[in-house]
Amino acid sequence: QVQLVESGGGLVQAGGSLRLSCAASDRTFSSYSMGWFRQAPGKEREFVAAISWSGATTYYADSVKGRFTISRDNAKNTVYLQMNSLKPEDTAVYYCAARTGGATVSTRRYDNWGQGTQVTVSS
Repeated sequence: QVQLVESGGGLVQAGGSLRLSCAASDRTFSSYSMGWFRQAPGKEREFVAAISWSGATTYYADSVKGRFTISRDNAKNTVYLQMNSLKPEDTAVYYCAARTGGATVSTRRYDNWGQGTQVTVSS
C-alpha cells in the first residue's frame, strides 16, 4: 500500500496558476501509474489527468486539456499537476491516486488515494 500526500493547493484568482504535488512513500513509485481527480461540493469525483509509470503516456479530461499538465519525477517519488488559466469551475478538492496497472481515467481502478488538497478559484 503506497501512501500519498498532496500539497500545493490554495486560493487563486481566475486566470492564475497553481502546481499541485503528490509525494509517494513507496520506493517502487516508478511502477505505479498515477492519476489526479477532483471533487466539488455536491458532485461526483471526476477524472482530471493520468500518467503512465514512465511518463510516456498521459490522459486529460476535456475540461482541462490545454490548461493542465501532469508530470512525474520518479527519482523524487512525486507526481505533479501544473494548473494554468484556472477558472472558478476548477474549484474542488484535488486527489492523487496510484495503481499498479496502466494509466486509466477510471476512478474505481485506482487502489491508493491521498487525502486531497483544496483548490479554490475566485472570480
